[in-house]
Amino acid sequence: MEPLLRVINLSKRFGTLPAVQQVSFDVFPGEVVGLAGSIGSGKSVLVMLLAGLYAQNEGDIYFSNQRLSWPFSAQALGIGIIHQEPDLADRFDVTSNIFLGNEIGWPSQLRWLKIPDRKRMDNEARRLLDQLNVQVNSLREKVANLSGEQRQMLAIARVLTYPVRLVVIDEPTILLSYPYQQQLLSLIQSWRQQGAAVLFSSNNLEHLFAVTDRLIMLHRGRKVADVRTDETSREAVVATLVGAVDQQRPAPTIWNFDSYIRLREQAEKLRYHQMLLEKDLEAGDTLNRQLVEQLAEQVQALDQANLALQEAHRRLLSEREQERKHLARELHDQVIQDLLSINYQLEGLETESPAPEGLKDELGDVRQGIRELVDDLRRICGNLRPPTIDSLGLGAALQSYTHEWSERTGIAIELVLDSNLGRLPETAELSIFRIVQEGLSNIWKHAKATRVAISLEHTSPRTLMVSIGDDGLGFAEDFDLASLSANGHYGLLGISERVALLGGRFRLQRQPGGGALLQVEIPHPRVEVSVEAPLNSALPNEGKPRRGVSPKGNRGRG
Repeated sequence: MEPLLRVINLSKRFGTLPAVQQVSFDVFPGEVVGLAGSIGSGKSVLVMLLAGLYAQNEGDIYFSNQRLSWPFSAQALGIGIIHQEPDLADRFDVTSNIFLGNEIGWPSQLRWLKIPDRKRMDNEARRLLDQLNVQVNSLREKVANLSGEQRQMLAIARVLTYPVRLVVIDEPTILLSYPYQQQLLSLIQSWRQQGAAVLFSSNNLEHLFAVTDRLIMLHRGRKVADVRTDETSREAVVATLVGAVDQQRPAPTIWNFDSYIRLREQAEKLRYHQMLLEKDLEAGDTLNRQLVEQLAEQVQALDQANLALQEAHRRLLSEREQERKHLARELHDQVIQDLLSINYQLEGLETESPAPEGLKDELGDVRQGIRELVDDLRRICGNLRPPTIDSLGLGAALQSYTHEWSERTGIAIELVLDSNLGRLPETAELSIFRIVQEGLSNIWKHAKATRVAISLEHTSPRTLMVSIGDDGLGFAEDFDLASLSANGHYGLLGISERVALLGGRFRLQRQPGGGALLQVEIPHPRVEVSVEAPLNSALPNEGKPRRGVSPKGNRGRG
């Protein structure tokens, strides 16, 4: 397959300051390529070069086998650009900004001289804003009066008004809240499924790992790595971005289960500031250099201790699961079978040998007790190691477990499974099952709930969101996860530990109507998912109709 975009030895200088130096890479149709780099690495300058807003000093840009000569119009070529700061005309209204340079009108063959059809543009603008869940007071509102988030969503909507073959995105999520960030990630997936290429520049590693096929890393204006996303890790990316000497050793990951993500980000910043300090002290005296070296040694020693602790805990969980599996198998294959054999023997004695009426009743009670004991042991085996998870997968195991839990506790459960759940790695499936198991245990012990809602949904091809909500008592406003261990409560801490070891995110919040909502995002290898998002295609009056795919969940009641 021929690359759609080819960048060859691209360089850009501002005076004597090099911003991009000899950068080369290819982007293929239907591929999402992430562009990662620290501040000053040249990502935004590279985007401006691809948008035709800067002229390169050296190198070539080829798009669809056509060499691009500056100046050129990215939009006319089918290249959509989403900038970090929305590029809008403040004095124009909402509709005019969405269709700026791509107005609907007559004659349709002309770009700049056509007569705009305001009514049709308003209708289409309203449809796009509805699909993006963007609320504005009026389509006649001047965009200068809108919030930064609204302005960014208008810039995204503009890219949806014409067919694109390549979308270049430069760190737009800074201005977006979490729901709109997920909306953009969903759009990236839909562009990929349509066969369009996406170059996604971002400092958010979670977003990059969620949607990209490949990662290009820049450091001080140079390309330092080009790797498959599934073949690297977040720690290795950070080590590359900050120019760590030992590329095989991950960046600092200070271990604290209830605030793992926050501390990891702080550690990454520490590494970055260490790099800046080394640069500033290049002309310093020997004492300062020794201090920097000592700091590096201490950080490296902390790395080793933290990584050893992580590995020990990961090994402990793995060994515990193996012990549970072994114990469940022993109970099922040995103890339960022996009890059933004894029960059959008692049944034979009861039917073959005449016995006094009182003794026969006692034998019946003993046999009933054995049957109840077998049922209890089977339930214990299921809790130790769900028998369906190995053969039928996570979805079947959760359906079986939640149904049994609901019947045992009397609490209604609504279980929604992503239609594209599929099979995940064994570690991920077991961890998610344990998270649901522990979450339901906490609800039964503490929440006094009457209804529980559980959902497993893909938020991206590499991320699964697990949500557990209840209508119970909730928790106090001053609730502190770290205080649970002091009070002997380890359920939520156990969940946070598993999430941290999987590199995921853990959120616990109060629900407006009462109760609590536990949300866990678990990263895993790519799974192709159908996404519900506005797809990028020609407008109905100017080309192919818009197409979409809506996922439908499987619902089960316990």
